[in-house]
Amino acid sequence: MTSTGPLRDPANRVSPKAIRLWLLESLIALVFFLGGSLLVSWWLDGSQWWWVPGWLSRDSWLLPVVVMVVTVPFLVAEPFVRYFVHRWELSGDVIFARSGFLTREWVFVPVSRIQTVDKGQGWFERLLGLATLEIRTASHAGSSTIKGLDYRVAAGLAEQLARRAEELRDDAT
Repeated sequence: MTSTGPLRDPANRVSPKAIRLWLLESLIALVFFLGGSLLVSWWLDGSQWWWVPGWLSRDSWLLPVVVMVVTVPFLVAEPFVRYFVHRWELSGDVIFARSGFLTREWVFVPVSRIQTVDKGQGWFERLLGLATLEIRTASHAGSSTIKGLDYRVAAGLAEQLARRAEELRDDAT
């Protein structure tokens, strides 16, 4: 049976604290962008290389300014857009998740195919009480990762998925 309608949104959002996590990650990216552009600006300042335009050699301070003007709006908006896009749902014997910022991805994982369910926390996730749930199947294409879950939600979902996958395996034998 195939569906001709659009995919509906999964029912559950990730934790609102995920916005803070993604803002923190964006801030780190911003520091690297700014640091890199400052280094390149310093390197180009007053250079007389034939391949560097004269205006850039004279006004190399413009490079970090342009980098900030271009990247700051993107890095500030991205966590909020991610929050509204990232969703997940355990529906019957299928878990499905939607993610993506520039491109959207829907992943459907039949619970009967789940081999392992892992939850993990990076430093910032632990600081904010968040976790990432990794659902693995024998097929790489069938695996899924749900980032930005509240730790308790991730732990409960991992336990529920592992238990349901075990029940389905037992039913198949």
